[in-house]
Amino acid sequence: MPKSKRNKTVSLTKVKPGGRPKKEGLVQNVSEALDKYESIYVFKFDNLRASTLKNLRQLHREDRYFMGKNKIMQLALGRTPEEEPKENLHQLSQHLSGSSGLFCTSRPRKHIIDFFKKFVETDFARGGTPATVTHTIPAGPLPFQHTMVDQLRKLGLPVMLKTGVVTCERDHKVCTKGTPLTPEQAQVLKLLGVKTCEFRVQLVAVWENDNYTEL
Repeated sequence: MPKSKRNKTVSLTKVKPGGRPKKEGLVQNVSEALDKYESIYVFKFDNLRASTLKNLRQLHREDRYFMGKNKIMQLALGRTPEEEPKENLHQLSQHLSGSSGLFCTSRPRKHIIDFFKKFVETDFARGGTPATVTHTIPAGPLPFQHTMVDQLRKLGLPVMLKTGVVTCERDHKVCTKGTPLTPEQAQVLKLLGVKTCEFRVQLVAVWENDNYTEL
């Protein structure tokens, strides 16, 4: 008779010291989610903002997201067949690296896959992020208060006051697609209300009913 995988004892000895109670709490929370939900997904992401994660959690209030401590989540899932609390769970661990997390749910797989294929949120880009578009300000009036002229000039914009209206003296390329933004360029885009940073979630694998599938 095969040995039961339930009630596995998870050791934290291979995890760097510090914050042990939090680590034990995360392992416990993930372990409880394994019993509560039918499906466990591993996902990858870029450009995550706290507001976006908050929105996702509000959209999936009955589900659970875990992020931030890949090694701890690997311990909860098991890194080998001997460590895993349920059949084939350890295969999810290989995908927990870099910007990744776990999504626990009992919703149908098709519903989840369709949702994340369509899900995208935009936000203002930060300095150092590659520009996703080439943006040029055309010569002419700009929607800024006259008191902002000095600030705009410091950001590199060729502006002047023309009959009390902030005006761009000539066409000015703010950024080029694929080139990392400087802090000044990112600030200009924000002042213009141009959101170029996209957040998407990529599902890479799922465990369901003791079966593992790459997506």
